[in-house]
Formats: sequence, C-alpha cells, structure tokens
Amino acid sequence: MRSGQIVFSKQGRDKGRAMIILSEEGEYVFLTDGRLRLIANPKKKRVKHIQITNTIVDLTPPCGRALQDADVRKFLASFLKEGG
Repeated sequence: MRSGQIVFSKQGRDKGRAMIILSEEGEYVFLTDGRLRLIANPKKKRVKHIQITNTIVDLTPPCGRALQDADVRKFLASFLKEGG
C-alpha cells in the first residue's frame, strides 16, 4: 500500500466505493473520493476494511498547483470507466 493507490471499501456506509489513499498511519489509511470524502476531510479506515487494487495514480497535478478534489474525481472516473 502506498499513497495514490486506488482501493475499494469493504465495510461501512461507503461499502463498494472507490477511493484513493492519501496517506497511511499504522493500521489505518486516510482515503478520499473527491465527493463525500474531500481531501480536507479524509476518511480514516482500517487496512483490513479495504480491498487494494494494483492501480496507482500520480497525486501531483500539472502546473505545480495543489491536489484538488476535482483531480481525485477525474482519476476515479477514468479508473472506473476502464473497468477497474
């Protein structure tokens, strides 16, 4: 697991939702989906409650600006459209 990896939630209200790992802290990861869980307020979730995929996105947007929720939504939409 590492920052930028796309995962699916296995438990909770967000079950089945695709998210991106922002960071990890011990047995917890901080997730965002750009809609319900924004970058400013990520979801803290146990590692055992997520399903990891092999897809990793680069979280550094072009033009040197900060990562925005719209960028996260685009990454996830592209992943889901490809059949992830």
